[in-house]
Amino acid sequence: MIEGKKLVIVLPAYNAELTLRKTYAEIPFDIVDEVVLVDDNSSDRTVAVGHELGIRHIIKHDHNRGYGGNQKSCYNKALELGADIVIMLHPDYQYTPKLIPSMAWLIANNVYQVVLGSRTLGKGALHGGMPLYKYVFNRALTFFENVMLRQKLAEYHTGYRAFSREILQRIDYQINSEDFVFDNQMLSQIIYLGYEIAEITCPTRYFEEASSINFRRSVVYGLGVLKVSVVHRLCKWGLMKREMYKPLN
Repeated sequence: MIEGKKLVIVLPAYNAELTLRKTYAEIPFDIVDEVVLVDDNSSDRTVAVGHELGIRHIIKHDHNRGYGGNQKSCYNKALELGADIVIMLHPDYQYTPKLIPSMAWLIANNVYQVVLGSRTLGKGALHGGMPLYKYVFNRALTFFENVMLRQKLAEYHTGYRAFSREILQRIDYQINSEDFVFDNQMLSQIIYLGYEIAEITCPTRYFEEASSINFRRSVVYGLGVLKVSVVHRLCKWGLMKREMYKPLN
């Protein structure tokens, strides 16, 4: 618990056998109550390693649903467990679990409802080995999104995210894509409802075992991000309506 609030870490995994132990070892269990591992039908021993580590809540998809589908299972289970704060941490050891206390504190003390671990607030992305084309791609998309969503975020594309229970119960994330653009749809929904988003500088690591999408998937993702941004602005102007922006409560 942190400030009397239940903290659940969710690990959306796909072929994370080689990095899951390192990630799990750095989770601060003095404040973390539960860990949820969702395996998206990996072909390696991700689930077996999870059991070896003693992770109590493990879900294995019987088919590959995609990154967005994995997150849906993560958040559903966290809410079922009674989480007040949910932090998504990739089990590929690309993001450091050592930021969990800082991210959770901001939500536990009602400073923010959403906190992102941003790789581009400082020089962590390039220093950590992010390919230059991905860095440029990231910055260009972020600029466009800030213009369309009327925000000043350093990055929309990080996989390190903390949410309050209120956020996960108000936005309809189930309606979103099951692919990578799910991340941007969630942020668009959150911003549409008027919530402010905090960012913490986050170092990152790029290495052979860390997950990464290829150039073709990056282009598809980028086009999806552009579409989300345009639809968001048109809905704000009243020129379009989308179910995804209707609050659940």
